[in-house]
Amino acid sequence: MGAVAILGVPMTTFCLIHGAWHGAWCWQRVTPLLEHRGIRVIAPDLPGMGEDGTALSGITLDLWARFVANLVEQQPEPVVLVGHSRGGIVISQASEHVPERLRALVYLTAFLVPDGASLWSTMQQVPRDPLRPPDLVLSDDRTHSTLMPAAIRDTFYNTTSEEWAARAASLVGPEPMQPWLTPLRLSREGFGRVPRAYIECLRDRAIPLELQRLMVAATPCRVTGLNTDHSPFFSAPEALCEQLHAVQALKPS
Repeated sequence: MGAVAILGVPMTTFCLIHGAWHGAWCWQRVTPLLEHRGIRVIAPDLPGMGEDGTALSGITLDLWARFVANLVEQQPEPVVLVGHSRGGIVISQASEHVPERLRALVYLTAFLVPDGASLWSTMQQVPRDPLRPPDLVLSDDRTHSTLMPAAIRDTFYNTTSEEWAARAASLVGPEPMQPWLTPLRLSREGFGRVPRAYIECLRDRAIPLELQRLMVAATPCRVTGLNTDHSPFFSAPEALCEQLHAVQALKPS
């Protein structure tokens, strides 16, 4: 059962946008906790991800951004957009379409990419250890990627219980690569007018803390932290909900 308004007070709507290789399933521990706090939650599968059957060959960053913007426009009140990991570029680009309909943007150990840069170019700011095994394998035509089985536990779920890490391993799917290569187009009048928060994950092996902090230095946000892996929605859902709940206090700059 979803959240309800209390004594006629409008409830906040959170739209949770999953990261690469994931789907709406990753929010299953977080959604009921937020709803218990009186927050309305939307957690969609992006086109081509999770249970959505859109062909990966047709996925672009613009398609995802417009999909999210359309969801925001359908809500009766301003929305808090939360993006995890690759979801960060999606919420940033979506904000250009509906800045007046957004209460805040929240980057959960996410890619906070400036105007004119791409996710891929941003990743290169912190070179990968050449001795570390690869996390992903590209398809023969290089249009999509899949996670290496060992990386699911070692890189993404290193502080998560065995049970929940195994669930994630059973559900991750292919990821279209075109959005990773697409430069973002952001403006002061769009993205720049929406309050921002960043939730660092201190034990993250997927987006190193060094890179998280470099991104925030370039695009300042209110910053908080969790002592977790890249996937606090499974490893620390209660602590994550505490921080998401606090975002409601953010004020426009």
